Amino acid sequence: MILHNIFFLFLTAGVYYSVIPLVERHVSTEGIRQTSAEEALNVVKEARLRLFAALGAIYVLAVLLLELFIMPRYVYRPIQATLDADESVQEGDRDDEIIPDREIPGDEIGDIMRSRNATVRKLREKEAGLELALARLGELAQDLRRKNEQLETARRGMAAQDRLATIGLLSASVAHEINTPLSVLRGSIEQLLESADEPQTRERLTRIRRVADRLNRISESLLDFSRTRRPQHSAPVDLHALVDEAWGFLALDERAAAVRFRNEIPADWLAPGDEDRLMQVFVNLLKNGVYAMDAAGDIVVRARRHHTETGGWIVIEVDDDGPGIPADVLPNIFDAFVSSRLDSRGTGLGLTVAEGIVQQHGGQLSAANRADGGARLTVRLPLAAPAQAKATA
Repeated sequence: MILHNIFFLFLTAGVYYSVIPLVERHVSTEGIRQTSAEEALNVVKEARLRLFAALGAIYVLAVLLLELFIMPRYVYRPIQATLDADESVQEGDRDDEIIPDREIPGDEIGDIMRSRNATVRKLREKEAGLELALARLGELAQDLRRKNEQLETARRGMAAQDRLATIGLLSASVAHEINTPLSVLRGSIEQLLESADEPQTRERLTRIRRVADRLNRISESLLDFSRTRRPQHSAPVDLHALVDEAWGFLALDERAAAVRFRNEIPADWLAPGDEDRLMQVFVNLLKNGVYAMDAAGDIVVRARRHHTETGGWIVIEVDDDGPGIPADVLPNIFDAFVSSRLDSRGTGLGLTVAEGIVQQHGGQLSAANRADGGARLTVRLPLAAPAQAKATA
């Protein structure tokens, strides 16, 4: 509207100041009645020429005024400001996506620019609300996953406890049934060895005694399994010293003589628990590594600390470079009587007993095959509380 008004104002002023004075001059000097037809025609021509010249001059002035002053200020600059703000929106630059009020004119284009700013602000408000809703949804999903994990852990724990209780009763019954005849058998073998003189007879009796000893170890394993219970005496346990002592017990086995053992647990790392029961865990884990290797090999025990939302943990890894755990055995490795070679590698209860003891200490026991070969048994135990650690210092 402003441009139209300015244009018609110039047009009216040009016509008035170029044509009207000419007509008034002729009328006032000679009069319309005394003017000849030829002179009147000349006046009209002159007036027409002046009108065309005035209109041309007005047009040129109007164009110059529009292009140099009016259009840049009221059209080009607002449009460029709108384009710059839209480019900022596309690039994600939220600092420059709103057109400043000082660059918005007070005409119809300014109304469009203000409407555009309002739309962008409402869009950002909707995005902020959506981001907040998504954040809350993510928190709910994370909380749901955490609760599902806790529920699954509790379910597995209950199933493990039921399994331990059921098999424990069976194993205790079997152990007690075979202990009495086994004691009689061993006593008889010892008496026969004392009286036997022939080397061949003594060799056979010695072989029978080894079989009886093996049956005795199986009986002890069954009793150990039946006794899995919550630790009675919990105190901070030095894990480095505990693992060294466990290997000292196992080193008496002839199979362990060919194994290179390294205990890399830092000194004075503590975990609360029953020292005797944890000793049983690591004896079983180290024995599993020794029996997994048919020849010389390496067993390395490492530890690291791990902190989660539920507290601090110490993670102990027992690695061997044997053939690894068979794929069909790995999913059920902690089930009772699971063993790839039950006749030569024990009763299949050692890892089951170890898992029960670790769970009763509030921890977890897991098994996996290492990427570079061999097996890894991982014990996860709660870290000793500072007060407990100070009490043992």
